[in-house]
Amino acid sequence: MYDVTTAISKGQREYQEDAVVADFNLGNPFGFAVLADGMGGHAAGDVASKIVVTEVFSELKFQFGEPESLEKDIATVLQDVARSANDCISAHVDENPGHQGMGATLVAPIIFEKRLYWISIGDSPLYLFRKGALTQLNEDHSMAPQIDVMVKTGQIDEETARNHPDRNCLTSVLMGDRIPKIDCRVEPTTLQTGDILVVASDGLQFLTDKQIQSTINRAKRKSSAQIAEALLSAVYKLKDPDQDNISFTVLKVS
Repeated sequence: MYDVTTAISKGQREYQEDAVVADFNLGNPFGFAVLADGMGGHAAGDVASKIVVTEVFSELKFQFGEPESLEKDIATVLQDVARSANDCISAHVDENPGHQGMGATLVAPIIFEKRLYWISIGDSPLYLFRKGALTQLNEDHSMAPQIDVMVKTGQIDEETARNHPDRNCLTSVLMGDRIPKIDCRVEPTTLQTGDILVVASDGLQFLTDKQIQSTINRAKRKSSAQIAEALLSAVYKLKDPDQDNISFTVLKVS
């Protein structure tokens, strides 16, 4: 039912601050992925992302022992696991004061048959490609949406918006403190045969949405592994000296 591939690259960074894992067992009509994009520099951001992914993955894996019960309480469970991961970051910082300021985004899509739920904190995108069109499903907890509104109202032009110094400033993230915003949908999105999900860190967004859409469109009939390869190739072709870490999971509904 699901063809799933995960990819990760350091980009042009000296170290990897992303962490990603997917769990879709062959033949099972359910599964999930977890991705975190760390912040705080070497020996902090990478630790934060690993804490978040490890905590969320282990709890969801345990909860999937009873999938019907999990889906019934999915919103509560997802928010609880996010807060638990946040508490783990807080505990780590208490024991390691030098890591003060570390944090990570979180995006975790969960699928029961063809019913998609997710929890999202931060700016890591969850994309749905359907019938040739790419849509970001989750909220963007950064300044980017507000800056884009300034373009629509004529306050700034597109070039200024694209290079705005505050564009990537996060408005919500897991840092061990209060979580300002959590995107956790109560009603599921129904997936269709042929849909392609991409859950990613913002390193993939060095490509524009149009570039991501066209890349997937050209490879949509291929396997998830080939789609992932095409996306990485498109990023590498940019040859951007500031390319951030890239991590993502591609999921095809078959």
